[in-house]
Amino acid sequence: MTALVVAASLLVGLSLGVLGGGGSILTVPILVYLAGQDAKEAITASLFVVGVTSLAALLPHARGRRVHWRTGLLFGGFSMAGAYGGGRLAEHVPGTVLLVAFALMMLVTAVAMLRRPRRGREEEPRVHAWPSLRNTAARGLAVGAVTGLVGSGGGFLVVPALAVLGGLPMGVAVGTSLLVIGMNSFAGLAGHLSDVRLDWSLVLTVSAAAVAGSLAGGRLAGRVPQDALRTAFGWFVAAMGVFVLARQLGPAVWTDPALRAALGTALTCVFVGRVRRTWRLSAASLPKDVRNRP
Repeated sequence: MTALVVAASLLVGLSLGVLGGGGSILTVPILVYLAGQDAKEAITASLFVVGVTSLAALLPHARGRRVHWRTGLLFGGFSMAGAYGGGRLAEHVPGTVLLVAFALMMLVTAVAMLRRPRRGREEEPRVHAWPSLRNTAARGLAVGAVTGLVGSGGGFLVVPALAVLGGLPMGVAVGTSLLVIGMNSFAGLAGHLSDVRLDWSLVLTVSAAAVAGSLAGGRLAGRVPQDALRTAFGWFVAAMGVFVLARQLGPAVWTDPALRAALGTALTCVFVGRVRRTWRLSAASLPKDVRNRP
């Protein structure tokens, strides 16, 4: 079982190193279903693992000057306050409710991974503007609260927020997000530690494997087709989210007609959106005279 936990933890770090996010969302299911921890212990441990791994993955981005420290520290400061509050709030929330919330967060993350940015948008030069303090505070507190409550680093919430607030190019937003995720995670950990004791031997083992994976992922970044990786990993995270929901809600819930209709509608919307996007990209690649032909 330990070997399986270590192998899964390597995948967590690998995803962070290659994609700049996503792997941390798997830490809680690994600790719950492979290591046998209860929900609150797993969420607390995941915050330590995510924090250490994010800071390790931050180093190559910092060396490549893909970290905007001013924006990251400002956003991260507000996020830390939200993360600590979320961690303290988690003491009063049942473990099952936390895992259901975490599963929903996994599904949100999967959708964010499957919605690829438009071609050429990532490389647009943008100004590193000083962000609005009010918007930074509101979004930072919200992202931090989610991190502290359910133990997810929130990379796919942080990256768009940094891109919009600070006008950062996507590459810089990804690097800066690792700083924010690390700050969030340790603040959330402080909020949880008043109520939870950790198995530090397991936590340090998982952290070491995840850091090793992140360093390997950093070397692979740029050599692996990221669109294909992101899509495959997005569907994997979606499947894991459905699995966690099924385990927590029980089989009786899934026979409910209303829930089945809602799930069917959501999957149909995702599928239709993907088909429409593929059609638009294919049409955009055609010569202009062909596109305008009746």
